[in-house]
Amino acid sequence: MLAANRDEFLVRPTEPLAFLDNSKTILAGRDVQGGGTWLGITSGLKFGALTNYRSVADNYLDAPSRGEILMDFFNGKHRACDYIQSLAERGARYNGFNVIMGDGEDFYYFSNRGPEPRVLEPGFYGLCNHLLDTPWPKVKRGKKLLRSAMVESGRIDHHHLFSLLEDSWSPPQKQLPDTGIGLEWEQLLSSMFIDGEIYGTRSSAVITIDADNRVEFTEKSYYRSPHKGGLSSSSSSSSSSSSSSVQYQFND
Repeated sequence: MLAANRDEFLVRPTEPLAFLDNSKTILAGRDVQGGGTWLGITSGLKFGALTNYRSVADNYLDAPSRGEILMDFFNGKHRACDYIQSLAERGARYNGFNVIMGDGEDFYYFSNRGPEPRVLEPGFYGLCNHLLDTPWPKVKRGKKLLRSAMVESGRIDHHHLFSLLEDSWSPPQKQLPDTGIGLEWEQLLSSMFIDGEIYGTRSSAVITIDADNRVEFTEKSYYRSPHKGGLSSSSSSSSSSSSSSVQYQFND
């Protein structure tokens, strides 16, 4: 099971969750500007999720789009273990990223700013814009909320998970990481759900795969109008925002 938010500039063109091929085997959102995706799954249970690694010092404008990584995996014939090893060999040409991928058997994690790829054993993990399980306040909070939700209910409730993903708690300033983007941006990006004037949470997603390999993929998209002017970390724009959700199911 995965529960995730996608945070991005509000002006970046994006297409919501849909099948990306005529045979309806690849289910994902599409980053129109970069041409790839950040999260998706195939009818053959190939799964992938990607985040950026926040690093101002080594971010290059001429680097290839990181979104192409998942589309290449989904369209190819390699198993996850083989693909992620090949990705580790050529990953330096991309700006910083984290990727989790699997093929219905095992799940793997890799960052081109970290160590070698690793197998993910059963458990709870948190990923933001640094290495897996880096103890940023919102990563620790997200894992705690998810674990509590799973233990207390004993089942996966998509509706409840979406309410967790909309958590807007922000830590005190002394707990913020310093990633080189300045205090104002660190504060804005410190909550699980981001609601800024020019940057924010664009969509939330929950993916589950049951014991019979039935996939349920629900995405909720948020719509706001980007405002001119300074950066705001308040949630005042939420009153004028709207959202829509879409859900797909298929069997292996």
